[in-house]
Amino acid sequence: MSFTLPHAISTYFSISNGADIARVKDCFTVDAVVTDENKTYQGHVAIGAWQRAAQATFDYGVEPIKVLNEGDRVTVTSNVVGNFPGSPAKLNHSFGLIGDKINTLEIL
Repeated sequence: MSFTLPHAISTYFSISNGADIARVKDCFTVDAVVTDENKTYQGHVAIGAWQRAAQATFDYGVEPIKVLNEGDRVTVTSNVVGNFPGSPAKLNHSFGLIGDKINTLEIL
């Protein structure tokens, strides 16, 4: 499937697939909030630590397979495959954008 993601979201998925975690500042607003597995992370430092912890705990890859654009909200359905319980999993990443950056991300 071929589709175009906003640059910030594309960068987020690159980070999720092993790109430099320092790039969170390139895709998230300074006060961005991420909710994943009933935990909340706010700001570049916390979001970077969340990504580092996930990558240190599991080997995984994320492949976007579907996108739904609704104004400043973009929901991306992804296949996530790795060495974690329940793999493979289909997850929805619901992004809230402000300008060209991610302000909120909820992973369900």
